[in-house]
Amino acid sequence: MKKLIAQLMKFGVVGVIAFIIDYGLLALLTEAFGVNYLVSATISFTVSVVFNYVASMRYVFTHKEGMSRRREFIIFVVLSVIGLGINNACMWAGVELLSVHYLITKIFATAVVMVWNFVTRKIFLDAGDGAQEQQA
Repeated sequence: MKKLIAQLMKFGVVGVIAFIIDYGLLALLTEAFGVNYLVSATISFTVSVVFNYVASMRYVFTHKEGMSRRREFIIFVVLSVIGLGINNACMWAGVELLSVHYLITKIFATAVVMVWNFVTRKIFLDAGDGAQEQQA
């Protein structure tokens, strides 16, 4: 249980940095450059995913023995594309259906996608406690 809590804490730190990248770029593109909020959300999400992959696979999750880095990256990207769909669906619903400002909606969307990311990465990409003990 302690290892899961430590992993969640690391995931949280990586997530906060990724959120700052995502949120900041979303606001910059939309406010300073007049880019549509959904286009901005897609761009900012994609940029934050690149950071998130590097940081998550280095500091949060343990590489599965026998899984190539290429396959790991492909799985990460597929899970992230689904996360992007969830993000943009939340953004669209919040802004268009509920008339909530896009920056407020982004906070909710990020929380939903964060749960998706942790659960699916834990299932598909993390080698688990056994691998961590072997590496120690």
